[in-house]
Amino acid sequence: MADLNITSPSNPRLKALAALRRRRTREETGQTLIEGYEELALALDAGVLPEALYYCPELMLDPETQLQVVEEVRRAGVDTVQVSRGPFEKAAYREGPDGFIAVVPAVARRCADLRVGPSALTVLCQGVEKPGNLGAMLRTADAAGAEAVIAADPVTDWGNPNLVRASKGTVFSVPVASDSTAATLAWLDARGIALVATTPDTDLDYTDVDYTGPVAIAVGAEKYGLTDEVLEHAAYKVRIPMVGKANSLNVATSAAIVIYEAVRQRGAAGARPSH
Repeated sequence: MADLNITSPSNPRLKALAALRRRRTREETGQTLIEGYEELALALDAGVLPEALYYCPELMLDPETQLQVVEEVRRAGVDTVQVSRGPFEKAAYREGPDGFIAVVPAVARRCADLRVGPSALTVLCQGVEKPGNLGAMLRTADAAGAEAVIAADPVTDWGNPNLVRASKGTVFSVPVASDSTAATLAWLDARGIALVATTPDTDLDYTDVDYTGPVAIAVGAEKYGLTDEVLEHAAYKVRIPMVGKANSLNVATSAAIVIYEAVRQRGAAGARPSH
């Protein structure tokens, strides 16, 4: 069967794509968007099957190779739609689109849905507001081999298109969940996972903690940090020494520093080379 070919920017299907930029629409439909060839390829490798794929050969960097992905998902029964350049650029939510937008099921897990090993490295993000920071933390978690990332009392959702983009699609390869802070702490306790909370209000350096057992590294909202509820629950409260004039680090940077201290302590066996 030939693909539908959209040439008008006012096509209802493209309007439905634009609607998925809104959180309310994502929550009502249970869908979100993946934009970009690399992000889509990673999601496919993680077992995500799109509900629809919109593509524009004119915008592809390597149409001969990349159209194979379109054929792959078409064979899997996915609705594939070709879109002309102008309408596609209008439907895209980022500058310089590369010819791929997929509609996929939204990630909707609670802590109870997560499965982790006996020495799990996990990440807790409490009230982090910026999708770009959450996305960056997911890329770090993926690279570090973290078994789960939990958004406690989340301000944004895992399906936010800017988060999906910032994560380079790793939101589909790293097990993620959203839950209340109380439910998250109870989940950690039930599995004997020690909580390491980052805060400037401590004398314990982040390098002076043993991360080799089951551990969750917690970072808080960009402006306020972690709440007292989390800090009081922590097995360790750690700081990242700073000697400059700024009084704080970007939350994704802070998370990366502590996560990679855990990786260092756990050993680099099986680590993938950076690119």
